Amino acid sequence: MHKDLHNELMNENWIFQFLISSKYRILRHLLLIIFISAVLYNSTPEIPEPTLVLLLFFLLFYSNMYVLVPKLLFKNKYVWYFFTIISVLGVVIILTKIFLTYYEGKKFDDEGLNIPLFSILILILILIAASTSIKLFQKWVIDKQLIFELEKSKALVELEQLKNQINPHFLFNMLNSAYVLTQKDPEKASEILMKLSDLLRYQLYDSAREYVLLTSDIRFLEDFLNLEKVRRDNFSFFISKEGNLSGVQIPPLLFISFVENAVKHNNDSAKSSYVNVFFEVKDNELIFRCINSKPIQKAVSTSGGLGLGNIKRRLELLFPLSHSLKINNDVDTFSVILTLKI
Repeated sequence: MHKDLHNELMNENWIFQFLISSKYRILRHLLLIIFISAVLYNSTPEIPEPTLVLLLFFLLFYSNMYVLVPKLLFKNKYVWYFFTIISVLGVVIILTKIFLTYYEGKKFDDEGLNIPLFSILILILILIAASTSIKLFQKWVIDKQLIFELEKSKALVELEQLKNQINPHFLFNMLNSAYVLTQKDPEKASEILMKLSDLLRYQLYDSAREYVLLTSDIRFLEDFLNLEKVRRDNFSFFISKEGNLSGVQIPPLLFISFVENAVKHNNDSAKSSYVNVFFEVKDNELIFRCINSKPIQKAVSTSGGLGLGNIKRRLELLFPLSHSLKINNDVDTFSVILTLKI
C-alpha cells in the first residue's frame, strides 16, 4: 500500500535524525567541542590563550542558539537580531584588542594584532552562522513534521466522514425500495430486508476496520447485486475474479460506490439491464472494472453524483500516487476502470 514519502525520508535519512533528534544531542555537542578545540589548539601560536578563546566561542555559540535565535529571530524581530549580532561583534573586537594589548604589551595600532583578531572574528561569524543555520533547520524539520501530522489527522477525519456517507446513502436507497415493495409484493420486500440485514452487518462491523480482505468486499458486492436482482426482474449481473485474490487487503467499501452508481443508472423498463464486475490481480496491481448497460435515450453523467464524487476523493486520500481511474461513457455502456498498487 501507499507509504508516505515524508515518513520514509525522515526514518531513513540518518543525517536528519542526527541533526534534530534529542537522543543525539549530547553526541552533537561533543563533536562540536572536539572540532572547535582541534581548530583552535592547532592554530597556536597565531591565537594566544586558545582556552579563553574557546570559552568565548562557546559562550557566543550557545547564546545565539538558545537565546538570540529563539527570542528574536523566531519571533520575527530581525532588526533586533542583526543589531544584537553586530553589537556582540563590536564588543568582541574591543575586548580582544584589550586582551591582546595586555597579554603582549603592544599598542592597538600594532599590525601584529590584526592577524589573530581577524581569525577570531571569522571563526565567530562562522560559529554564529552555523548555530543559526542549525536552529533554523531544526525548526523547519519540526514544522514540516507538525504540518504533516495535522494533514494526516485531517485526512483521517475526512476519510471517516467520506466512508460514513456511504452507509446512509446506500441504506436509504434499499429501504426506499423495500418500502415500495411492501405494497406490491410483501414477500419480496421481506426477502430484501433479510438480505439487507446481512449487508448492514458487514457495514457495521467489518467496514469499521482500516483494511478488509478483498474477497470479503467482493462478497459484499455480490450480496448487494443479488439484492438488486430480487428487487428487479429484468436485471442480471456477473462477477469475474482472476489472479491470486486471497490475502489481498483493501480499505473497506472501496468499490460499492461504483457498483451502486452502475445499478442506479442502468434501470430500464424497456429492456434487460446488466452490471458486469471484473477483479484481476497481477504484477502487484489490482485492476477493477465495472461495466453497466445504459437505458435507451438516457445520458449517464461521468460525475456520478455523491457516489463517484465520494470515491474519487477517497482514492486521492488513500492512494494519492498509486491509483489510476478511467471512466468511459459510451453509447450503450458506462464503464469504470480502477487500477491500484498493492
